[in-house]
Formats: sequence, C-alpha cells, structure tokens
Amino acid sequence: MARRIDVTGTDGVRLAAWEFGDPPKTDPAHDPHDPQRTPGARAAANGSPGVLLLHGLMGRASHWASTARWLSGRYRAVALDQRGHGRSDKPPRGAFSRDAYVDDVEAALEQLGLDPVVLIGHAMGALTAWQLAAKRPDLVRGLVICDMRASALGAASQREWDQWFQSWPLPFATLADVRKWFGEDDPWVERPNPARGAFYAEVMAESPDGWRPVFEPEQMLRSRETWVYDAHWEELTQVRCPALVVRGLDGELGRAEAQEMVRVLPRGQYAEVADAGHLVHYDQPEAWRAAIEPFLDALSTN
Repeated sequence: MARRIDVTGTDGVRLAAWEFGDPPKTDPAHDPHDPQRTPGARAAANGSPGVLLLHGLMGRASHWASTARWLSGRYRAVALDQRGHGRSDKPPRGAFSRDAYVDDVEAALEQLGLDPVVLIGHAMGALTAWQLAAKRPDLVRGLVICDMRASALGAASQREWDQWFQSWPLPFATLADVRKWFGEDDPWVERPNPARGAFYAEVMAESPDGWRPVFEPEQMLRSRETWVYDAHWEELTQVRCPALVVRGLDGELGRAEAQEMVRVLPRGQYAEVADAGHLVHYDQPEAWRAAIEPFLDALSTN
C-alpha cells in the first residue's frame, strides 16, 4: 500500500507524494519537519535514509510501485507526482519551467523531511534530479539517472512529439484498446511491447466518452519545450554526490552519450540493462534492481 501525503510546491501548487511501506517512527518531541533541525538530524529522526522517485514526462508515481516496494524494506521510499501529472495540480496557467519542477522537488524534500536524500529519476525526472543535485548539494547524497540525455534534442524533436500527441485516437473505448494501441499500433512502436501498453494504461482515466490521459498533452509539450532546446552538461559537472547513469540497451540514451555523462560527472558510474527500452524500470524490473542495488548499497556504507 502507498500512503498519500500532500505537499506544496512553488507558487502554491499542490503535489501528491506517495510513501511506500510503514510511515517513519518519530519522537513527537522531535519533529523532523522542524526548520531548526539540520538535514542530517531530520534523516536520523525518520529512522531510515530517504529515497525520492521522480517519474518522466507523462508518468506518475505509481510507475515506481515495484521499485518503491523493495526499496521500502531499507529506505523511506517516496514517489512524487510532479506538477501536471498524476494526482498533483495541473494549473491551466501555471509554470511548467525547469525552475518550477526543480523548486517543487526542493520544497517536497524539505516538507517530507527526506533530506539528505537519494534521488532516482527517469527521463525528465532524472533531469530534474540532477539539476536539483547541482543547485542544492546539501539535500542530495546520491543520484540515479535513468535513460535521460544531456544533449539538446532540438526543434525537430518537439515537432515530432506534437504530431505524436495529435495521432492518439482519443478517446479510447476501453483500457484494452489503450494497451493495444500503445503496445502494438502506435507508429513509434517497432515491435509489440506489452509493458509499454501497460505503462500508458496507468495514465488513463475514464471519462463520459471513454478513456483519456490524466494529463493535458498541451502542458506536457510546454514542460518539454523548456529542456529540449538546451544541453545540460554544465549542471552535470556541478553534481558533487555519487551518481549512477543507467540506460536500457534499446532506450533513448545511447552508450557513447551515457559514458560521456559518466565522465563529466565528478563521481559518475555506469550501468546498462539488457532487453530494456526507454522504460527501463518498467520493462525489466528485476534487471533494473540488479543494476542499481549495488550502487545504493555502496552509498549506505559510506
């Protein structure tokens, strides 16, 4: 089971965080959220080191359920629905800038008392994670970057995504139709991929005319345009904590770029997962665990 905790992001946006496992046991006389306490004291008060999981564009916290469940045996594992996603607010005129996403996570960490934390991010969530680690090294003790490129993707990529959203046959009549389209019929699918179909089924909700995404595609494009035109190598050089770059062999992050990211990171490490595409943690959950668990174990002994 996951316990929902509402936190407040920048500009007052309400964010839904989901804690997996038992709530931390704290001494009521020593509130871990007390701003007078140091980050280390807050982590100690919670009893377990904190891990915050950040989904990618269009994702939601529930996509981390498998990872969060095994993490909760040793860590305080929390997954966040980022603004515009899942159960968090989707303000029509809200900010979907890089600063807004990073500031949201910074605020969530402090309200949840998770710092110093291990950030595990997929795609856009990984970019948010390393940008926060660069900005606030005091809050982050470890970083896992899953299948996110540091290079600029360019205007052509943004146009392709716009066209892709327009190709969706909305509304879907049933969830089975969702799974089939995203797992088989989507022109972006090279071969049948049931895991991809299941991934997108999780971000659909039933409406009066059928099944539609829980996010607004226009907001997703607004979020994406704040990073696709720029490279993000400079922020990687500012990440002081140990960092693991993970790629799926069939994902969007190529081996050469991933290894260059590892070289640029001051304390970078590399791992790859066979038979996995972009949705590494969702495609191959056991292999994903095998790739990141040694890194997490090493953090725990430092």
